[in-house]
Amino acid sequence: MARAIHSNSVRKDKPFIPINCGAIPENLMESELFGYEKGAFTGAHAQKKGRIELADGGTLFLDEVGELPLQLQVKLLRFLQDFRLNRVGGRQTIEVDVRVIAATNRDIKKLLSEGRFREDLYYRLAVVAVDLPPLRKRRDDVVLIAKAFVKMHTKDGAKPKSISQEAIEALNAYDWPGNVRELENCIRRAVTLSEGPSITATDIGLEPVQPAPASFNLKAAKEDIELRMINRAIAKNEGNISKAADDLGLARPTLYHLLKKYNISFKEA
Repeated sequence: MARAIHSNSVRKDKPFIPINCGAIPENLMESELFGYEKGAFTGAHAQKKGRIELADGGTLFLDEVGELPLQLQVKLLRFLQDFRLNRVGGRQTIEVDVRVIAATNRDIKKLLSEGRFREDLYYRLAVVAVDLPPLRKRRDDVVLIAKAFVKMHTKDGAKPKSISQEAIEALNAYDWPGNVRELENCIRRAVTLSEGPSITATDIGLEPVQPAPASFNLKAAKEDIELRMINRAIAKNEGNISKAADDLGLARPTLYHLLKKYNISFKEA
């Protein structure tokens, strides 16, 4: 969405600079954002521009901004007040013309109430707020996005594979707790591992959608749902039982018990 906003704006010919605020260690985050001068700290052998400065004229995308430490939230707020910054270890004030887009999958209102995200920074960022529903609430988009990822991850010159009907049904039936990132990872793996001309539900790591139980026996229906969800969690986590148990909301021993009960075989990661 951030790239779409950038690509359809007057800044489209200028840089689009993303930074994942949750993926960079706290002690490196300030220099990543603001840059540093030569000699600012041990290992700073040359001047380096930060992501904000590199985005001059274009768009800075702060992904997972809810993970930004409070100390850096203060410094980001200071920059947003007048769009001026100082590199780490520097005295020169640098003006930057940049559009700032921030995104988070955290409950930002909860972070505010807990004092883990500054209210003044929130209101500075939330000039125009876009609430992007999760994939499970916009199922018509799932297959369209999946097909785009197939093209994206197909090697240059190769013909993109089609997605089988059973895979489409499995894609639509799954809730995608990891949203678009999880979908992309599943499609990337499927493009790499699938052997035929068409991607199957198994290639994606999802079980084909099974028809509803023929009987109205509640015990049988419950077991059918349990079996499908367990297989799906194991496939999603590539055999990692601890992660699969977390996804299912189960203790690890409980999941082992169910695996034995349903005679599910797998290769543990």
